Amino acid sequence: MTFRYYRDLTPTFSDRSQWALPTVLRHHAAERPDAVWLDAPEESATWTYAEMLASAERVGRNLLDQGAEKGDRVVLVAQNSSRFVRTWVGSAVAGLVEVPINTAYEHDFLAHQVRTVEAKLAVVDDVFAERFVAVKEAASDITKFWVIDTGQQDKAIEILREAGWDAAPWDELEAELPAGRSVELPDVQPQDLASVLFTSGTTGPSKGVAMPHAQMYFFADECVSLVRLTPDDAWMTVTPLFHGNAQFMAAYPTMVAGARCVIRSKFSASRWVDQIRESRVSVTNFIGVMMDFIWKQDRRSDDADNPLRVVFAAPTAATLVEPMKERYGIEAFVEVFGLTETSAPIISPYGESRPAGAAGLAADEWFDVALVDPETDEEVAVGEIGELVIRPKVPFICSMGYYNMPEKTVEAWRNLWFHTGDALRRDEDGWFYFVDRFKDALRRRGENISSYEIETSILSHPAVVETAVIAVPASTEAGEDEVMAYVITQSEVTAEELWEHCDGRIPSFAVPRYLRFVDELPKTPSQRVQKAKLRELGVTDDTHDRTPETR
Repeated sequence: MTFRYYRDLTPTFSDRSQWALPTVLRHHAAERPDAVWLDAPEESATWTYAEMLASAERVGRNLLDQGAEKGDRVVLVAQNSSRFVRTWVGSAVAGLVEVPINTAYEHDFLAHQVRTVEAKLAVVDDVFAERFVAVKEAASDITKFWVIDTGQQDKAIEILREAGWDAAPWDELEAELPAGRSVELPDVQPQDLASVLFTSGTTGPSKGVAMPHAQMYFFADECVSLVRLTPDDAWMTVTPLFHGNAQFMAAYPTMVAGARCVIRSKFSASRWVDQIRESRVSVTNFIGVMMDFIWKQDRRSDDADNPLRVVFAAPTAATLVEPMKERYGIEAFVEVFGLTETSAPIISPYGESRPAGAAGLAADEWFDVALVDPETDEEVAVGEIGELVIRPKVPFICSMGYYNMPEKTVEAWRNLWFHTGDALRRDEDGWFYFVDRFKDALRRRGENISSYEIETSILSHPAVVETAVIAVPASTEAGEDEVMAYVITQSEVTAEELWEHCDGRIPSFAVPRYLRFVDELPKTPSQRVQKAKLRELGVTDDTHDRTPETR
């Protein structure tokens, strides 16, 4: 049996000793100083590569001037803005470790992450200052805050100072050092820690993924290869910069390629195509239901009148690819399967039609990839479902573990393979297909069922805006499951209509027996559905039951 592999990746920087953000930025500041890198339309401002380097070096020197040393952590809690980006890049230039935290986090969630990384410095939007006061004990290692102004800066600075912290406006972070004072910026190497990004914490306390500079670079360069990015391209990101999807899967790839990065504060389905036109965007990315939301917008005669060339969608709604390409004039949809911990070991070739549901091919020049029995770690046969396990072939292209969580690190790297917890299968040609998280998988009447695939089918109904599928105990089939779907709708629809919609789209054994309409789903602060809570609720009095006899 001969598998196909993804072998299109030729690193933009062939010398691995250059795989660090300060090196990449300085290269382009020298080679294309007047080319725009950061474009922030909502701020009516742009920064060239040379201007970004100058800004980053000022920010970096000011961070170090406060007594920080190479390797110290800088907590960053802010909405998308140029100041977020300049803080991230300035931290990198200073050899400090950026720790972006979800802006929805407060109380125990915020305390856990700040305490875990033992942060020394913090940059926050003014509206989040009080959250740190509420977790002051956990944040006791922080010596200074810089506050980004969104309309309440003076109040936020006062609150922080009253709590005993040194605090200043963010703009002071970008100022020149006082006359007579100098700070030498360190030499930053690829193996140095660059960022700590936290997992969502769906099933337990969130874990801080320790990402070295080489991994941040490599993940970004994988995306350069994925979308065939060139200096002539502009990539728009509308997802939060505290997530990897925006930071090292959109913004950083543009820096690697010498392209332009367009940042927006948030996603707007109704404004999306107009924003593409206004900023002359050729590349963008979707996550989750963004693709479906855009498709469901009212069709306009000029939808295809835009410069968009390629969309990076994770996951890709396979049934919408061809209609979206035709409607919006898009050349290609691409996808990867990866994790913050591992970069992307599975990548889809550009412009190639994939089998329905396929995520991509193994990048075997860079990773060992296998599917194993999660109980024994023995490899499963081709076509069978197994847990995806990964190990790198090149130094520092995967994470260095979970920050300050050695036990979790050892657990994840059992038998010297990183265990993803994801259930995938591989076909005879080498294409990988995501099936489910193992803990979210269902089994009914001897068949394995993917909650993800059922959710995708239910979401294709025009009335449905969100859904979550779980297993509930079967009353007559010991040890197996019944399928239950929680559904949020934007217009009136009956359970019978949804069941009818599922028939023919979903195998009969996988059509949900139970449907429950709700106004919201329980979620983590990073907006992942907490399915464990839904399982605890089980079948309630207001749940619709389509009994086996009526199927």
